[in-house]
Amino acid sequence: MAARLRLWLERGERGYHLVDAATGNPVRWEDPQIRVVPVAGVSYRRQALEHPSFDPGRKLALLPEPDNPHDRNAVAIFNEERTLQLGYVPAAVAPELAGDEQAVSLWRVDGRLRVLIAPGNAWIGTPRFAGQDHQATSGTEH
Repeated sequence: MAARLRLWLERGERGYHLVDAATGNPVRWEDPQIRVVPVAGVSYRRQALEHPSFDPGRKLALLPEPDNPHDRNAVAIFNEERTLQLGYVPAAVAPELAGDEQAVSLWRVDGRLRVLIAPGNAWIGTPRFAGQDHQATSGTEH
């Protein structure tokens, strides 16, 4: 049985780098246990991109849209509160998702956002924000 994935988010200039919490080694975005994807459709929701609920390090909600008339495999990306949509998981990646994944805003650059998509049972040590203690998420909330 594979060990549970455990990641820390380490602050960088424009977002977060991934670190293996067990070893302290960097985790590359190409690691097969995770996906780091650009949010598709951001150009249609530029104002949403600037909203603080999409700042790097924030948890996000992945919502499948099986009734989407353009793509029945579409998975929308919302803020954690599910009140503001930013865009979609890229169409090439969405059909590969199991539906229990968790997502975290990872990196903002040039009017775009990269999102970490990790297994639902992964442990992700999320960064602290003003007035909060260091948090971890197991993905059970999404």
